[in-house]
Amino acid sequence: MSKNKSLIGLISGIFVAVLINMLSLEGLSPQGKMCLGLTLMTVVFWAFQIVQSGYASGLYLALLVIFKVAEPDVVFSPWLGSTIYLVIGAYLIASAVKSSGLGERIAYAFIIKFVNSYRSIIISIFFLTFILSVLIPHPWPRAFLIMSVMSVVIKNAKIPKEDASKIGLAVFASAVPVSMIFLTGDSVINTLAVQATGESISWLKWFVYMGPPNIISSIITCALILVLFKPTAEVTVNKNEMKEKLSTLGPVSVKEKRTIVWLSISVVLWMTDSIHGVNIGWITLLIAMLMSFPVIGEVLTPKQWGEVPVYVLLFLTAAMTIGRVGGVTGMNAWIAETILPSSIPSNPFVLAFIISLISMVIHMALGSVIAVIGIAIPALLIFTEPMGISPIVTTLLVYTSIGIHYILPFHHLDVLVGLGEENGMYTQKEVMRLGIYLTMVVFIITVLVEVPYWRMIGLF
Repeated sequence: MSKNKSLIGLISGIFVAVLINMLSLEGLSPQGKMCLGLTLMTVVFWAFQIVQSGYASGLYLALLVIFKVAEPDVVFSPWLGSTIYLVIGAYLIASAVKSSGLGERIAYAFIIKFVNSYRSIIISIFFLTFILSVLIPHPWPRAFLIMSVMSVVIKNAKIPKEDASKIGLAVFASAVPVSMIFLTGDSVINTLAVQATGESISWLKWFVYMGPPNIISSIITCALILVLFKPTAEVTVNKNEMKEKLSTLGPVSVKEKRTIVWLSISVVLWMTDSIHGVNIGWITLLIAMLMSFPVIGEVLTPKQWGEVPVYVLLFLTAAMTIGRVGGVTGMNAWIAETILPSSIPSNPFVLAFIISLISMVIHMALGSVIAVIGIAIPALLIFTEPMGISPIVTTLLVYTSIGIHYILPFHHLDVLVGLGEENGMYTQKEVMRLGIYLTMVVFIITVLVEVPYWRMIGLF
């Protein structure tokens, strides 16, 4: 079945690329047609997962250069900015928190103090995700760290397999809204959203704009999981065994202390980026590098470079390039003129509803949050520009709509990475059940929370 799916994806992607280039698309240049064809082909490859995303992304980047869709300095321009290096630094810092034992120590201490029942397990997962989102600037290592601790809880409390999958879903589902609270909560996608605005948004400004709405979306998501996924049996946690697990870690090590110091420095520098003016990407990279130096660091070693996945960097480069090459070739403007409504509603609530609906439809079709950021945001910015609306508002409305919503696992990588018995123990069925209700949550957050809140603080 997997081979058939890959073959269908391969044929479909190539067919789409060829078809687009054969069609007569009025108003779109030859380079724009080639860009659209290659982009849709790549999105199909991503959606069908015919190969690892890094290989499909590398093919896309190479073809853009080979077919002269854009110059290499445009195609690979993401490497000239700070985002790629922010991701490298984030993975290294996450590795430091995990390898030092600090993350595990925090998780065990939290569970001993606050976890007593199934309900408290689910709530504690969201709180732990929130706490660690300040320290670990990427959702995947954060989620796997929490899942490793929850696996001990599941075994300790003899939780049945059916209920264990619900806990696993909560671990990875919590990463979706919580990661959007802080700018460094997801060092990849949040930073891409900032870049898409074309304006500078500091760490503190991001928290002011996106923190309260996504705290609310996190609470709603947590409540949904508690309502939709009730336990089949009562859960009793053996705190003594948890204490033994914590005691086996021993006293706080020198490595952990150094990690705490460097994390504290990085958090302070992230929070004050609007004061010192240094981009958080360079700060993150700098801190990661210094954590390896003798005397002052000795937290990171050469083997930690293996924690930085090259395929993610290629995937990120391709996703960022979609929007940039689309702008150069005229693809973005053509998409805006072709698929978006001709009239623009003046009512901010109606506008937010329409933007959310369009964004989710495109997301359901393309599947990738990053791809939608690259394609939909530039088009919708052109759509809302005549209204004089800040590009920050348009971008964050689109990002909220696609950032907290999914139906199938591939619609959000934070959920997809936890799929399966060996990871979060949940299946596509549980994801779909939660995702259907999250559709309503999107409109609650964008229309009923963000619009009034942003109008109150003067952003909208």
